[in-house]
Amino acid sequence: MLREQVLDQTLNLLEQRGLATMSLESVADLVDVPLNELKLFWPDAEALLYDSLRHHGEQIEVWRRQLLLDETLTPPQKLLARYKVLNEQVRQSRYPGCLFIAACSFYPDRESPIHQLAEQQKTASFNYTLSLLQEMGSDDPEMVAHQMELILEGCLSRLLVKRQLHDVEVASRLAEDVLNVARCREHGALS
Repeated sequence: MLREQVLDQTLNLLEQRGLATMSLESVADLVDVPLNELKLFWPDAEALLYDSLRHHGEQIEVWRRQLLLDETLTPPQKLLARYKVLNEQVRQSRYPGCLFIAACSFYPDRESPIHQLAEQQKTASFNYTLSLLQEMGSDDPEMVAHQMELILEGCLSRLLVKRQLHDVEVASRLAEDVLNVARCREHGALS
């Protein structure tokens, strides 16, 4: 049993069925590993959920770092790239970013390690957005970053319920509009 394979399969299961239905038994069946072997690494479903979300957060962080280092893309393209990836994922019936939103709802206690992990992911996303807005010299980058993150979280929340590709397309267009308005303000076009 490879730890990463179990975590990836758990993420797939979570994306398809949600947090409420996850159990160690369902993961053991999915990865074809005896339950007692799985329990050696994860004593309960909450431990596996935490580890899976942490693993997913690491995957997202690697993607962000690679994108930041890509010199062929402009900061606005880097900001909108998340919607391209989200579009591709939804086309494959995958809803990865939604898991952090669901985790905050499912574990509302701010002291819960899972809630804290989800909040860390949201903070990392905000910081990514803010740094790119600052790099492009956006007017009021902190406010624009909040707007951009609200659009993204709204999109992810809708995907939790509706699972429609159209919502990703609308969110991408709205994020692009917010960036265009920010650029107009930056150059004094809205003064």
